[in-house]
Amino acid sequence: MPDAKTLEDFIAAVESNAHVSAIERFYADDASMQENLGEPRTGRDTLMAGEAQFLKLWKEVRSQCVRPAFHAGDNVVIRWIFEFTGQDGRKRRMDELAYQRWQGNKIVEERFYYDPGQMA
Repeated sequence: MPDAKTLEDFIAAVESNAHVSAIERFYADDASMQENLGEPRTGRDTLMAGEAQFLKLWKEVRSQCVRPAFHAGDNVVIRWIFEFTGQDGRKRRMDELAYQRWQGNKIVEERFYYDPGQMA
C-alpha cells in the first residue's frame, strides 16, 4: 500500500511530465502496464523504453491529474487528462483512467482505460 506522500510524489512527477523518470522511481522491477484490453508489457526497463519512444512522437505533452485520486489498500485509481501536441502543431486530448496495484511504495501492475478514438 503506497503512503500518501509517495502517491502525491508520483502524481507530481507525472504532472511535471517526467514520465520516464516516474516509471524508474515508482515502478517495481517486474511491473506491468496494459492499454485497455491489449497485451501487457512487463519489466520496468521495457516500460521506460516504451514511454520514451512514445514521447518522441510529440512536440509537447501536458499531464493533469483530475482529483481526487482514489486509494484503497493496494489499489489506486487516477483520472488523467493528457494534451498531446503533434510535430505538426495539432493538439489531441486524452481522458484516461489508470488502475494501479501497488506493493508498498511501488506500482506492480497498471492498466489504462480510455477511448482510443480520442487520439484520431
